[in-house]
Amino acid sequence: MINKLGKMSKVINTIPGSTMHNISFSESELELGLTLTGGQSFRWVEVDGAQTFRGIFAGRVWTLKQNKTHLQYRVHGPLESDPKNRQILSRYLRKEISLKHNVRKWSAVDPHFKKAWETVKGVRILNQDIVENLFAFICSSNNNIIRISGMVDKLCRFFGKKLCCIDDKQYYDFPTIESLAEKNVEMILKEAGFGYRAGYIANTAKRLIELGGETWLKQLHKDTDQSYPIAREKLITLPGIGPKVADCICLMSLGYLEAIPVDTHIFQVARACYMPQLETQKTVTPKIHNEVSTFLRNLWGPLAGWAQAVVFCAKLNNNDLALSKKKRGSSNKAVNGKMVKKLKKSEVRSKE
Repeated sequence: MINKLGKMSKVINTIPGSTMHNISFSESELELGLTLTGGQSFRWVEVDGAQTFRGIFAGRVWTLKQNKTHLQYRVHGPLESDPKNRQILSRYLRKEISLKHNVRKWSAVDPHFKKAWETVKGVRILNQDIVENLFAFICSSNNNIIRISGMVDKLCRFFGKKLCCIDDKQYYDFPTIESLAEKNVEMILKEAGFGYRAGYIANTAKRLIELGGETWLKQLHKDTDQSYPIAREKLITLPGIGPKVADCICLMSLGYLEAIPVDTHIFQVARACYMPQLETQKTVTPKIHNEVSTFLRNLWGPLAGWAQAVVFCAKLNNNDLALSKKKRGSSNKAVNGKMVKKLKKSEVRSKE
């Protein structure tokens, strides 16, 4: 089959089976719907109901399902029996970090966070592929989750490698930087409705090739002893990446769990609950972004970006900026179901 760049795409057809594997994961440590479809990754869809989701990461198509005590998973395609799958999934969900332990810390120093946690629970920060995360958040500029997901899907269908076919649906890996740097990419994306983001994507891919591609990006990771401010500063030099998008990338792909993306929602919470001196401030300038993120980082500590994600979800689940002043009678699962719908309709992590 020929893709829109005129290149051959490899097709691997598989028939889905029923074998599911288990990882111990309590509901308080993981709320699958909020974590997968709450504005971090844009490649997960709910299938068959009952908290079952299908998506792509690490070059694999996954089906995930949750119950009260365990996460069930299945990999489709030729890597189905890869013994590394459990480790890859655990790393993706940062299973080594106890959310319960950190919630106690955040709640002890911040009553506003404690109220937020009563509204939404089990939100985890995904450990995502740097290339996919970077280009997905370029798509997030002045956008909502539904449209971002559609754009990411088009990127994969137009320029990515086909992985497998499940129930007559084709699944694609995320494209490489090299494929997004091809000559006709910007034109194809403009025709597909990407608008000004088409130029950002194409030009960022070309710039990354000049800098060293994925190797250059991975050298920004915290594990390489790179500092958060320097990694963030280097990302902002790329087309289409401002302070908020850079912080999303640092938080979700580069290991800087202290990074706090200050979008409209977090700014509103900071103004209402933490920094009343910002009451007359209407927009998030780079200076205000730095003031808010520094304040919250000092308050919440080295995993402040994760605490921010909980507060972000709670803000969207509650029109009251004071966060959950009224007691809610519905179960957490029911609230989280409504939350996912609100998130999908909301503008998320847009760049100033």
